[in-house]
Amino acid sequence: MSQSNGGKCPVMHGANTTMGSGVMDWWPKALELDILHQHDTKTNPLGSDFNYREELKKLDVAALKADLHALMTDSQAWWPADWGTYIGMMARVTWHAAGSYRNTDGRGGNNTGNQRFAPLNSWPDNVNTDKGRRLLWPIKKKYGNKISWADLIALAGTIAYDQAGLKTYGFAFGREDIWHPEKDTFWGNEKQWLAPSDGRYGDVSKPDTLENPLAAVQMGLIYVNPEGVNGKPDPAATAGQVRETFARMGMDDEETAALTAGGHTIGKAHGNGSAADLSPEPEAADPEYQGLGWFKTKGRGIGRDTMVSGIEGAWTATPTQWDMSYFELLFGYEWELHKSPAGAWQWQPVNIDPEHMPVDVEDPSIKCMPIMTDADMAMKVDPVYNAICQKFIADPDYFADTFARAWFKLTHRDMGPKSRWFGPDVPKEDLLWQDPVPAGNSNYDVAAVKAKIAASGLSIAELVSTAWDSARTFRQSDMRGGANGARIRLAPQKDWPGNEPQRLQKVLAVLEPIAQQSGASLADVIVLGGNYGVEQAAKAAGVAVTVPFSPGRGDASLEQTDVDSFGVLEPLHDAYRNWLKKDYVVSPEELMLDRTQLMGLTAPQMTVLVGGMRVLGTNHGGSKHGVFTDREGVLSNDFFVTLTDMNYQWVPKGDGLYDIVDRQSGQTRYTATRVDLVFGSNAILRAYAEVYAQDDSKEKLVKDFVAAWTQVMNADRFDLR
Repeated sequence: MSQSNGGKCPVMHGANTTMGSGVMDWWPKALELDILHQHDTKTNPLGSDFNYREELKKLDVAALKADLHALMTDSQAWWPADWGTYIGMMARVTWHAAGSYRNTDGRGGNNTGNQRFAPLNSWPDNVNTDKGRRLLWPIKKKYGNKISWADLIALAGTIAYDQAGLKTYGFAFGREDIWHPEKDTFWGNEKQWLAPSDGRYGDVSKPDTLENPLAAVQMGLIYVNPEGVNGKPDPAATAGQVRETFARMGMDDEETAALTAGGHTIGKAHGNGSAADLSPEPEAADPEYQGLGWFKTKGRGIGRDTMVSGIEGAWTATPTQWDMSYFELLFGYEWELHKSPAGAWQWQPVNIDPEHMPVDVEDPSIKCMPIMTDADMAMKVDPVYNAICQKFIADPDYFADTFARAWFKLTHRDMGPKSRWFGPDVPKEDLLWQDPVPAGNSNYDVAAVKAKIAASGLSIAELVSTAWDSARTFRQSDMRGGANGARIRLAPQKDWPGNEPQRLQKVLAVLEPIAQQSGASLADVIVLGGNYGVEQAAKAAGVAVTVPFSPGRGDASLEQTDVDSFGVLEPLHDAYRNWLKKDYVVSPEELMLDRTQLMGLTAPQMTVLVGGMRVLGTNHGGSKHGVFTDREGVLSNDFFVTLTDMNYQWVPKGDGLYDIVDRQSGQTRYTATRVDLVFGSNAILRAYAEVYAQDDSKEKLVKDFVAAWTQVMNADRFDLR
């Protein structure tokens, strides 16, 4: 195949990561709203009536598994299998889809099939996963819409381990595909692949200073650099990065050690050649490559001559079997640094016994040298990881079970609660990381509960703020958070500054007895209280409305709550309640867009909710910034009317605050934040604001507010979908 562009190395040097230009590139500081519209339904070829769960009911799971088992040994001449099996390749395809998950914001992972699109399909660390997906294509073609790419990619690695001899823990279907790149997911500021990691850290020698929300140590990597920190071998230093990165993937030390060892028990690394001889990655390749990348332009480029990571070799002498040989080699030999044929640093055993040498992937008469990466050596050098590995060595069954569970967690972490899972292999056990919530009661008198709330003496602002704080933690990235479970009453949420603990405890002290007396869950009563507050505010505006309510939420216990894991859900800002914990590098309005996207809201919904929350007086701490009304507690369009009124001018005060000054009198009428004023300064948001400022939009504002509010309150009610 011809290629007009120069070869681009997947490991050794950089390529520009810019994904294209647009009209707004002229104004780089302008607020871009694309993140709120990145999954427009018009991009979905399956249509609005398509229901994946209904299609899954038609899936012959046993036949699908049988086809995947057969695929593992169906070696294709265009991309032959190592040792006649694709076990290692399929495990890697799955791992590299799931391993991009980060618990900091819940993004990444394999829940959407995003490995098919840029930038992930062209990350240096994902070299040749494109070949794995093409090997899976005949199976996808056969089963069609009854299996998503996301589910198929996740299942392929699990079947690979099953075929290797591991007793796997289970599998759940239910991942739905996206249809275009998630352009606005933040993967880092670097403009080159594999740029030095120093820019991601406050201090690269202190792994916990890695910039949030990132988990990978360099642009284009899934997790850590296999050669060492910034490509410099130092297992002790690498151990620190492994620990932090895997923690941000939701893994503890034992899970991390199990995944590292188990991940390298099968398969091999490929670095037999020069990276300079590779064709460009998929997104940069010419049409004749048909979406494939990284072909070697010299030599065979397959089999023993494959080039992937630059590291060359298998970790064990039995790379197609699940066994304990990884530990036997790692702890049974001394290791020394060597360079691979591609020039990458890797570790090689000293005085290796020939029986511990893997055979060549094509010729079993040829013995090859086993290898370890810097991350593998970290398992031996780091005292905590070493102790865990010794525990595994003493109890192989415990190691297998720990890995199987960690693999299951890795491949399912971003799917959300079990109510979203489907299939015959869903484990019966409830796992703490699933954020379990017991079933709630829906058989109670909702009207009577609402009457007790009405008589409670709690204000509209108190009721609405508490319900909002309970629900706003939901993030569609990994389906965590939300009002269901009423975890706002438990540690750590009850003590979060953003939840105003003093006000929260006052409200809960009133609502908890109502829940106990009525048989309703506190989660339901909190939401119903917010709904009642909205209804009363709408009534005061002259619009009679009933906010939709579906009972049935449950109350989680502290024992069902992973307190440490929930720490990543703490809000550090909330534009809807006009609150910012401290100043950040990212502007308040950009933070607002990020939170809005995580909650699954559109730009118009964001607009009406912010404007409505302001006039309801729900600002954090009772702040009056943005409360552009003399009728606080009335669900009016006053925020938008004031914002678009040219009788005012907007005077900066510093620290992101502004005075709203009457042009004639010179008197300050209101105060505002940057978040308030962006709805007038940004052209798109102003267009929405003007709609709600119109004289004929008072009723529309209420109805749109109620619809958006209800969506937030029910975001985690998967039983209603």
